Amino acid sequence: MVDVPVLSPFSVGFPPPETALQEPNGLLAIGGDLTSERLLNAYRTGIFPWFNENQPILWWSPHPRTVLFPDHFLCSRSLRKRLHNSRFSVCCDQQFEAVVRACAEPRSYADSTWISEEMLAAYCALHEKGWAHSVETYLDGVLVGGLYGVSIGRLFFGESMFTKATDASKVALATTVAQLKHCGFPIIDCQMPNPHLTSLGAMEISRTTFLAYLHEHIDHSPNENPWRKPWIQPQHLYRHTTNPASHAPSHTPPHAPSTRTQPINTETATNTTTMNAASINNDHR
Repeated sequence: MVDVPVLSPFSVGFPPPETALQEPNGLLAIGGDLTSERLLNAYRTGIFPWFNENQPILWWSPHPRTVLFPDHFLCSRSLRKRLHNSRFSVCCDQQFEAVVRACAEPRSYADSTWISEEMLAAYCALHEKGWAHSVETYLDGVLVGGLYGVSIGRLFFGESMFTKATDASKVALATTVAQLKHCGFPIIDCQMPNPHLTSLGAMEISRTTFLAYLHEHIDHSPNENPWRKPWIQPQHLYRHTTNPASHAPSHTPPHAPSTRTQPINTETATNTTTMNAASINNDHR
């Protein structure tokens, strides 16, 4: 049995991310709600929600943290060929709800989804306020892949992706990486590791290093707003065979910022509850 803080309904604050449990890795708090104010405070503090429909709202800040550095994106020869020779087109924010609903569909490895109607409504509200965005891959005008996440400052917090055609989600991610890199985003948060992301260059960094990136970039505007400028199309990506990310990246993050000792926006919840850690068994993101 472990003691986990319960969030106050009268505050959108969180305990410091550094106090998250080691097992299950990163569990920080339970309860609260999914209002836009609380969600934005969570992301600004290095925290995200993740829970199944039969669970209370669970808040996480794992160590290590999975991220993708745009310069370290691994575009394989086969993916380059797919990008250049395909009829795919990519744009953003045209069918946000459709993308989230597609991400919520059951996967072959899981019987249920963590993207509930409550989560859908919460992220649609963030989208309406200009914080959550979708990237969509179309094939002959039909939505066949995409991803969505939250964009604050010079950081993009990826939430989920889907594909209904071969490599459609990879095309969305490759285009997103190129677009965000062009606009000055140094890092993309992937939250948790999985083989798909690792094959594309995602790596794990310490929570401390992740929070240092967060503190350095969360309050700075990008060079350009990636969600309001024309999107780079797949056919124009990674034309040079000397792809800077063609080799496996080092496990040392590039240009790691200096760390800060004081976390931001971390008003600690005062209530605690006892929860059996073994009962937390979420589906893969």
